[in-house]
Amino acid sequence: MNILQILPRLDVGGVETGTIDLSKELIKRGHKVIVVSGGGKLVKNLIEMNVRHIELAVHKKSPITILDSIKKLEAIIKDERVDIVHSRSRVPNIIAFFAARHTGAKFITTAHGYYSNHFISRVTGWAKFVIVASSVIGRHMIEDFKVPYERIRLIPRGVDLDKFVFKMPAASSKSEYKIGVVGRITPIKGHGFFLQAVARVARLFPKVKVLIVGNAPKDKPGYIENLKTLTKQLQIEKYVDFLGAQYDIPRIMSELDLLVLPSIGHEAFGRVIIEAGASGVPVIATRIGGAVEIIEDGHTGVLVKPGDILEMVNSIIRVLKDRELSKNIAIEARKKIEREYSLVKMTEDTIKVYEEASRKKNILVVKFGAIGDVMLIVPSLRILRNHFPGAHISVLIGAESKQILKNCPYIDELILYDKLGRDRGMKGLFKTSAVLRRKNFDMSIDFQNNKTSHLISWLGAIPERFGYDNGKWSFFINKSIKYLDIKATPLAEQFRLLKSMKINTAGVSTYLEIWPSKEDFSYVDALLKGAWVSDSQILAGINIGSSRRWETKRWPLKNFVKLSDMLAEKDIRVVLVGSNDAASLAKDFIKISSTKPVNAVGMTSVTQLAALIKRCKIFITGDSAPMHIASSMGVDFIALFGPTDPLRHFEPNEKGVVVRKDLKCSPCYKTKCKHAKCMESISVEEIYKLVMKKRAL
Repeated sequence: MNILQILPRLDVGGVETGTIDLSKELIKRGHKVIVVSGGGKLVKNLIEMNVRHIELAVHKKSPITILDSIKKLEAIIKDERVDIVHSRSRVPNIIAFFAARHTGAKFITTAHGYYSNHFISRVTGWAKFVIVASSVIGRHMIEDFKVPYERIRLIPRGVDLDKFVFKMPAASSKSEYKIGVVGRITPIKGHGFFLQAVARVARLFPKVKVLIVGNAPKDKPGYIENLKTLTKQLQIEKYVDFLGAQYDIPRIMSELDLLVLPSIGHEAFGRVIIEAGASGVPVIATRIGGAVEIIEDGHTGVLVKPGDILEMVNSIIRVLKDRELSKNIAIEARKKIEREYSLVKMTEDTIKVYEEASRKKNILVVKFGAIGDVMLIVPSLRILRNHFPGAHISVLIGAESKQILKNCPYIDELILYDKLGRDRGMKGLFKTSAVLRRKNFDMSIDFQNNKTSHLISWLGAIPERFGYDNGKWSFFINKSIKYLDIKATPLAEQFRLLKSMKINTAGVSTYLEIWPSKEDFSYVDALLKGAWVSDSQILAGINIGSSRRWETKRWPLKNFVKLSDMLAEKDIRVVLVGSNDAASLAKDFIKISSTKPVNAVGMTSVTQLAALIKRCKIFITGDSAPMHIASSMGVDFIALFGPTDPLRHFEPNEKGVVVRKDLKCSPCYKTKCKHAKCMESISVEEIYKLVMKKRAL
């Protein structure tokens, strides 16, 4: 693989050391490695390993500089044919995210600390996978940044065991001890609290020496001076040496008798803990952050309460005095480091994440339309699952249609876009887009084909966006095919889009499916039993309604009533179905009918309706979702078409028969019509004959 790591600068620090160590191990395993940073003293280490370093101003927060760096990084990714972009800090994350999205490289991040929740930090969670060094940071990314659990990868940092030579602590008491504190000098590191403890320890160990390694960040230059002032106030200047930044940490560790990590704020991991453990140096750390995952108190180190000076004093005295304890801690810590925190293990686990990112597709299907339209994408979902068996397939779906795919075996997840409810307007659009960004999709397939669907895929930062060029903001689709205004069946049009993805659709099955549960069938049994329907009773289902918008799709109610009465003479009982909108029609039906139908209007969910239709011998419906449900349940059905074209909305199958009158004005796609001749011209007698013929009833 060709791997690019990006970080702000290559000066001293855990992030920088980890980048160099990982680069070395990746090179050993035959991978090509490029490191992009703003430069620094450690660049020479990369050059010595024959790792290419490219200097860009990726450490600067200026918007102009960031945009310039994105363009330059894109060029690098393309020229070097980079497969994986692994980013390790917040500003580089923004640059790497957009550059990877524009080039198709897989974007990986490592969360190295406790980030505040603002936009720059949020980009960390937009990666294909987010690597965390501890469970503490993993929970932070999940709870505070809403990164899905399945995209978190726990990989503790690893130490190069060849660099850190194990040295057993002295078996007997010494006259002089060296205690080290290694790391950035910031308030959360707890240096002040530690120095107060040293003032008390020095009374018992007058030859103790404290080595404070590290620099203050550029935005807190006065913090070291504050600590030096504190040492004077505590009268411990002769015991404390401020060494500044040190690049030879193995040498520092070899000189220490004890390492202290006195943090009072959350530590992401605590790299110096494993470096000390590898060197045979006992560790005392505060019981906070990642330290509690590395140290087993009293076994591989000692844990104390953050800010508790007395407990810190007692623990330091205990470790320095009890040489047997120091020896046992050193031995057990080294064993644990070799087992769990080696550089080799970290590298192998990281490569597995790279391989998974390269191999596994994360696919979004966009279809938040009406129930019937959603049912028509099921064959395409089946094809996608067969073509991408290991992919994670999600469907962006509307609230009214979610039950259709609730039990679909071809998808992994439904993402709800309630555009008429909680996600209404631009605020809801942006909120849903943010959800898509966090899920880090590789591609989207837009079967909705409208302005909103095109925009939401683009806002979701999906690199490959397949859809139709229909003039409805199609510039947001970067893998488009021309929308042809031809009379193609719904699936034929969908398959054109799948073919553009190099998916073979020749000879595939086009049958529809829906998945009612056992509970749905039990509900229907109880419903029919309550209407005095016996198991042997022949049922004919009638969908008497249509959506409020499409009144022109309805067959006249008087025709349905007459058909019902004619069927009753053959001992066929009618079951009325429809949504709540058709409740008044059902009441009118019952008033004028001479027979008593089973009235199930407004009494079923979508999947319960499927179970009910399955109980029928024949089903009569207009151009609506129940037509597709009948098809999916393998029930014979008669579809009455008027203002719409069956060539565009009816998927042919052996169970369905279309009845339509060839009038000059049809199909007109009008939702209202004074005459409605197209539906009124369909006679009751011809439908009755079809019913009797369809199953020789």
